[in-house]
Amino acid sequence: MERQFSGGCSCGAVRFEVRGEPLRTGLCHCTTCRKETGSVHNVFAVWPRSQFTASGEWREWEGRSFCTVCGSSLFALRDDEAEVKLGSLDDAPTGLTPNYELWIKRREHWLRPLAGIAQYTEDRIRS
Repeated sequence: MERQFSGGCSCGAVRFEVRGEPLRTGLCHCTTCRKETGSVHNVFAVWPRSQFTASGEWREWEGRSFCTVCGSSLFALRDDEAEVKLGSLDDAPTGLTPNYELWIKRREHWLRPLAGIAQYTEDRIRS
C-alpha cells in the first residue's frame, strides 16, 4: 500500500497531498529558509511533482508557496519536484527523517549535527 501524506495551511484554505516515499528529506540552515520559517532551520521532504496535488489559493515568492489568507509556508514547486515543509503536514510525527543537512556553516552553535547523515557546508550540489 502506497503511503500518503496530507497537509495544509493554518487556516485550511490550502490543502495538499503527496503519495509514496519522498526522494529525499533534508534540514536546511540557510538564511532564506531561516527567514521563510522564522526559525533557525527548515525541515522538508521532496517528492516527484507527479505525486503532489493541491487545492486552494496560494502565492509564490522566489519559488516558495504560501497561503494568501494566513501566510503559512507550505511548499516549493518545480517542474519535476515538490518540496514540502514537514511542519505543514497534518500528522506529527511524520515518520520521515532527514538524510542530509544543508548550509551547516549557518547552523547555530548550540545545535548539534544530526548523527549519521550527510553534512553540506552550503547547498548539496555546490558543496
